[in-house]
Amino acid sequence: MSSGTLWAVVVVGSLGCYLLKLAGLSVPAAWVERPWVTRVVTFVPAALLAALVAVQTLASGQGLVVDGRLAGLAVAALALALRAPFIVVLTLAGATGALVHVLTT
Repeated sequence: MSSGTLWAVVVVGSLGCYLLKLAGLSVPAAWVERPWVTRVVTFVPAALLAALVAVQTLASGQGLVVDGRLAGLAVAALALALRAPFIVVLTLAGATGALVHVLTT
């Protein structure tokens, strides 16, 4: 990709982000203050985070893969359910994923 094309992509992407932000700011306040909009908006970040975690856990290239990442995620979910400190959750998930990787290769 030439540097001119790269800069064109950067400028168009920046302009698109700016216009999207401007569109969000120009929405009338009466629309945003509706109860159903408020309920939906509160769940959007959690849904996006869950989707990102699912893709990073189960995808490899164009296919679905079940490997140590899924085991690490399951252990992390269990540790979070048991209210373990975050550093413990990360350590357990990483160790589980590494152990499964070592045992299956």
